[in-house]
Amino acid sequence: MNSIASDSYVVHFKEKAYNALNEHLKDANYSKIFILVDENTHDLCLPLFMAEINGDYSYEIIEIEAGEIHKNLETCAQVWEAMSELDADRKSLMINVGGGVVTDMGGFIASCFKRGIPFINVPTTLLAMVDASVGGKTGIDLGALKNQIGVINQPQMVLVISDFLNTLEERQLQSGFAEMLKHGLIKDKKYWTELQMLSNFELMDDFIYHSILIKNEVVLQDPTEQNLRKILNFGHTLGHAIESYFLESATHETLLHGEAIAIGMIMEAFLSKELTGLSVKELEDIRTTFLKRYKKIVFTEEDIQAILGLLKFDKKNSHGNINFVLLRSIGNPEIDIKIPNNLYIKAFDYYKV
Repeated sequence: MNSIASDSYVVHFKEKAYNALNEHLKDANYSKIFILVDENTHDLCLPLFMAEINGDYSYEIIEIEAGEIHKNLETCAQVWEAMSELDADRKSLMINVGGGVVTDMGGFIASCFKRGIPFINVPTTLLAMVDASVGGKTGIDLGALKNQIGVINQPQMVLVISDFLNTLEERQLQSGFAEMLKHGLIKDKKYWTELQMLSNFELMDDFIYHSILIKNEVVLQDPTEQNLRKILNFGHTLGHAIESYFLESATHETLLHGEAIAIGMIMEAFLSKELTGLSVKELEDIRTTFLKRYKKIVFTEEDIQAILGLLKFDKKNSHGNINFVLLRSIGNPEIDIKIPNNLYIKAFDYYKV
């Protein structure tokens, strides 16, 4: 499987990933290597990863608590303090071994420490492999508001090793699969159809590769998200608001990213039918596909109003406008669409049916 060049770095796969890492470590002469993990990847992934590293290097393992709720400035400060106490300098390297929380936050931590040290991302979840692996987005949440603080900064390399998927529960795999379905919806109708027919998560390498190719093609054309890259946010305007609401709710179970985005994609597909010409047939195809895989969530009127109140914090907003990515058809998106207020409730009603 060929490596994928993305801007200033390369995404390597499987055995080539370890070979590329070992060559890089041998040549780079880092003063110290810091490996960031959470409590899950520390136990399940780190031993597999360390067993493949050749050479005698100075390592420090830093473990954080798992979960989106810990993707915040407080955790960053704890890691920065630990790095300082462990004599990190500007010639140190950070390797982030984990899901999207670890890679997003680890990249941000590295980008800010001593005005920036190099980092390598090793995504261990399906979501992180197909989403966080490309684009250089790093960041943390502000309270329950997703990814409000961060920078775009590229890693030295990304290592996609699908063996780590064997450590995941079905729910985590389904969460990542939602982003893959999104790639089909925004860029490749044939891919969307192929993913619909997938009955299990075995032999995923080719699908992961194709998703990374799709995202990489978009990012290379618009690295700082001025225009085209916005299409990657389909389903995320409402989806992020839903995710944030459930994250801070004391009465609702927290939703995984892909679970919230799946709901967002159903609702934003409905808005697409209303505003940008998505056919009823394709709308129903989208709705049916997601509801087969993701548990339906019950929203009260209070929930809906709170979620809509969070839309003003979406990162795509500008000049006071809430900007949506909608579909003209499957594989054919349109950016910067304004939504009439009366359609928000109709979108929730469509999801409820």
